Amino acid sequence: MQQPKVADKNTPYWWEAAPVKPLPRQPLANRLDVAIVGAGYAGLSAGLVLAREGRSVAAFDAMNPGEGASSRNGGITSGSIRPDYAAITRRFGEEKAKAIEVEGKIAREFLYNFIETEKLDCDFQLVGRFTGALGYDQYEKMARGAEVLAKRLGIESYAVPYAEQRDYIGTDFYRGGVIRMDIGGLHPAKFHAELLRVALASGLTVHSSTPVTSIERDGSGFRVATSAGTVQARQVLVCTNGYTDGASPFLRRRLVPVRSRIIATEEVAPEVMARLMPKLMMMGEGRELGFYYRPSPDGRRILLGGRDSSRVGDPVAPTLRLRNGLVEIFPELEKVRLSHSWFGNVAMHRDMIPRIFEKNGVVYATGFCGSGVVWAPWVGMRAAHKLMGHGGQARTPFDFRPPAAIPLYRGNPWFLPAIIQGYRLQDRIAWWRASR
Repeated sequence: MQQPKVADKNTPYWWEAAPVKPLPRQPLANRLDVAIVGAGYAGLSAGLVLAREGRSVAAFDAMNPGEGASSRNGGITSGSIRPDYAAITRRFGEEKAKAIEVEGKIAREFLYNFIETEKLDCDFQLVGRFTGALGYDQYEKMARGAEVLAKRLGIESYAVPYAEQRDYIGTDFYRGGVIRMDIGGLHPAKFHAELLRVALASGLTVHSSTPVTSIERDGSGFRVATSAGTVQARQVLVCTNGYTDGASPFLRRRLVPVRSRIIATEEVAPEVMARLMPKLMMMGEGRELGFYYRPSPDGRRILLGGRDSSRVGDPVAPTLRLRNGLVEIFPELEKVRLSHSWFGNVAMHRDMIPRIFEKNGVVYATGFCGSGVVWAPWVGMRAAHKLMGHGGQARTPFDFRPPAAIPLYRGNPWFLPAIIQGYRLQDRIAWWRASR
């Protein structure tokens, strides 16, 4: 039985203005200084740095460059870390927690400066982000956190009480929220296309639709087998994240690909957009399985994303869940049509902190946990400096041991339904407490 059509297209809205496409075939070098696996944000950023330092470097992508998460994400420059400050302190110590918090500010500022200095045409706007609270208890906790963030890092961050909420978002769904003005939005597919442009111009070779099939030690270097042939590389950097396959079995046992889905509305009347998103900010909320949403760069549509619990195919139910969430927040959009609904993989792991690590001589830059717009370029570039032995420029609190392997996991995330159900239960409990 054919499923009912919920959205006009099942391809990313971002591909309308910046379609992903194959690159012209390039001859395979016999030898390289560095072979990079993956040509998303992290791989291209690393390749750019290495090429500008005169290294012979090529990136190999199993798909079209950027076809994975780099052109499918929400384009919000959050740089979020999943565990909060207290959780990181308990697990890794206060020094690591402080360093990671500071790194977020540095990485966001670096990204914004990089976009400006490289003249990347990617619709970037530093508009700030509003995060809605489910109830007054959550609001009070968020407000205290915003105050601490402002004092500790000097970030413009402040609470918005319920009485002032409609100055920022046209809904009564939340009970206030917080603002961070160091977060903005960009067009992710344009950002990747521009990053690819400057990387190619700097001397990086990119092989599209050329999966790496194995990486083996060969004397002092590596033998990298690809679908186009084999290349000898002095060093190897793996940047595959949510699309890691059997070519990197060590990494695959540590990263869980989780679907994230985004819907885009048809164009909304200007007066409606002015009511719903008066400041055209990026948006989020405090639920475990909550939504992130934003206006399109031209301010004419609303894009909303969240977890997709499906594992195969492209079922209708996840799109309906997001549509229902959109209407829950903005009831006046009940009759709005969806132009696009699509999904992509994010990579989760047991630590939930982005990571650079080395195993058997191979360097990995990965584990962005849904915040790769900021972290993938930053971590990719730090990894490049690590490969070149640049101590100061390579230094980052994300360079430490590999994430722990997940027991009984070899690439099939059989345990995801139970985890998602647990998050749903937490959200129901939080909602019950908020509504008492």
